[in-house]
Amino acid sequence: MSRLIQLWPAAGLRASSGNLELRWITDELMVLLADVAGRGIHHPDLMPFTFPWTRGSNEQVARGLLSYQWSARSTMGPNEVALEMAVLVDGEPIGVQAAGGKDFSVLRTVETGSWMGQEFQGRGLGTKMRALMLHLLFDGLGTRVVTSTAYADNPASNRVSLKTGYEPDGSYEVVRDQTPTELNRYVMTAQRFATQREALGQLLGAPVTLEGTEAVRKQLAG
Repeated sequence: MSRLIQLWPAAGLRASSGNLELRWITDELMVLLADVAGRGIHHPDLMPFTFPWTRGSNEQVARGLLSYQWSARSTMGPNEVALEMAVLVDGEPIGVQAAGGKDFSVLRTVETGSWMGQEFQGRGLGTKMRALMLHLLFDGLGTRVVTSTAYADNPASNRVSLKTGYEPDGSYEVVRDQTPTELNRYVMTAQRFATQREALGQLLGAPVTLEGTEAVRKQLAG
């Protein structure tokens, strides 16, 4: 075990299923992910994110990703969690699967979010990486409730939540680009995850392996 993992257990966190892997984002991975993001995540006329971090030149988007990831990686404790995991397929980074929330040691509730390079989309990978993250959150980290949101005009993101077993939990309006925009909310409880486990396993198509979760549980407990 490296000294970094001893001091910061989240650095050793990993989940895998077949050729799909979620891994703590090292500086080396961060640079590769920045290049993926810089090449494009969505059509220029669309904006799936509340904060429009994907606007700008390739270099501006890449630098923005570095800035955010450097700030997020320290947020792993009982008061707040910002878990950012690189998504790799056959060892190649394709995007990020994240989960975050406040007061985790008490509420054990997080909201999932993700992005994937446009060049990797349309292969069902978004659904698989969300399914793998659910295993990590519920089986690995003892999460009670996982939520997710998606703009009503983003059908792909809405489909991922439904295909991975989240239940619709209403909608509400938020401001996006100075315009009222409908945001759909979805929820998955630990009890529902137990009923969806078999379906999620079939979706992944390979056994799930989790590493480093016990130490991270202690890190999040304070």
